[in-house]
Amino acid sequence: MIASDDADRGAIDDASRRRPDRLRTWNRKLHYYLGLYFLLFLWLFSISGLILNHPKWASGQFWSERKESRSERPIRAPTVASDLGIAADLMRQLAIVGEVSDIGRDSASASFSFQVVKPGHVSRVAADLAAGRASVTEIELNAWGAMDALHKFTGVRLDNPNESRDWLLTRLWSLAMDALAVGLVILIASGVYLWWRLRQKRVGGMIALTLGVASCGFFLYGFGLLG
Repeated sequence: MIASDDADRGAIDDASRRRPDRLRTWNRKLHYYLGLYFLLFLWLFSISGLILNHPKWASGQFWSERKESRSERPIRAPTVASDLGIAADLMRQLAIVGEVSDIGRDSASASFSFQVVKPGHVSRVAADLAAGRASVTEIELNAWGAMDALHKFTGVRLDNPNESRDWLLTRLWSLAMDALAVGLVILIASGVYLWWRLRQKRVGGMIALTLGVASCGFFLYGFGLLG
């Protein structure tokens, strides 16, 4: 009976020891694979962030180096009534893809204008529905301009709550950015756990953590965000 109790306690002890081992193993895997998955996303946002922060660099002059062209094209008057439906119909006719914005029309609905945006490219359409003609202005940016646009590309604007994402790639991009934000939180949390498990690294890690918190707190306080 005593031997049986000792065996049971030994099995429980073994199971309790295996749980932290499994947690460390899965945490390491999660940390590695999340980091690898988000690698190019993080590089993209790091490089485009530098461009945004230093507009006087050569890479920040993408707007002055844009290529702009204009053409007149025939169109058929759309049969749909909604603004977004008309824009989608004209986009199919003109072979334009992207996120629709800045829709406008006159009171007689004879003139219809809108803008189509995708990273690195802007199409501005001014259509005369009665005459069956559309003026299309195409603006092409270089690779630096495309990266800058990706950094800020959401498909909606805060000053226009009625806008919604109507392009599939915009919706997928938005989901990818949500995943990146959540993934970074998990990546940092798993990194903190890995650091804390290494007892010999705790002092140096605590110094780095304290300096990081103090640096961030300095800016938050300076910007008046901490009261």
